[in-house]
Amino acid sequence: MFDVFGLPLHPLVVHAVVVLLPLSALGLIACVVVGRWRRTFAGLSVLGLIVGTVSAFVAMLSGNALAAQVGIPAAHQSLGQVLPWVALATLVLGAVWYFLQRGSDQQTPLTRGMGLAAAVAAVGSVAMTVLVGHSGATAVWGGTSPTPAATATADASGTAQTYTLDQVKQHNQATDCWAAIEGEVYNLTDWVNQHPGGADHIAAICGTDATQAFEQQHSGQQRPASQLTQFRIGTLA
Repeated sequence: MFDVFGLPLHPLVVHAVVVLLPLSALGLIACVVVGRWRRTFAGLSVLGLIVGTVSAFVAMLSGNALAAQVGIPAAHQSLGQVLPWVALATLVLGAVWYFLQRGSDQQTPLTRGMGLAAAVAAVGSVAMTVLVGHSGATAVWGGTSPTPAATATADASGTAQTYTLDQVKQHNQATDCWAAIEGEVYNLTDWVNQHPGGADHIAAICGTDATQAFEQQHSGQQRPASQLTQFRIGTLA
């Protein structure tokens, strides 16, 4: 339902959101402030808000579907649930202001008040778009580079390190987090606060054999398994 030619819809539709929504919101603010721009640009701004708001709701729904497949980037998803409603409020206030002031050069107190409310909502839309975009970029790109400590898989002689489960259990804190998964041992300390699904999911498996938990959450998913290899430090005895 949320695929286009085999590609996830979410990363495609978000481009409409991050371009149209803030651009239209800024256009609305400009029209409220600069009277001579209203006849030319106010209608275009409202039209852009319509498309941007619809795109925001589609992005939210498609994002929820994508999260069910690849995991939930908690901060991004939480902000993404709010953005469509902020955009909708901006659209409603902007549309009401547009129809109140259309065809009249005189600004009534009602028109001014509605224009101010629409401008404030537009500022909120721009701010939320920036926050959602930043959290999404962080979820996708943040922390994908392995650190030297995480990629150490052999000792000085070139032999892979072997650890017992008792040794793994000693590293059971978020600040010192090891976990065994499918017979391999991983140092996940650097990944705790970078995990798209939230730090709690990783902190809960520190010092354990997390094979079952990992398979329940990410079974059949390529990306989580690929990311995990960055943090391998040895094998489980």
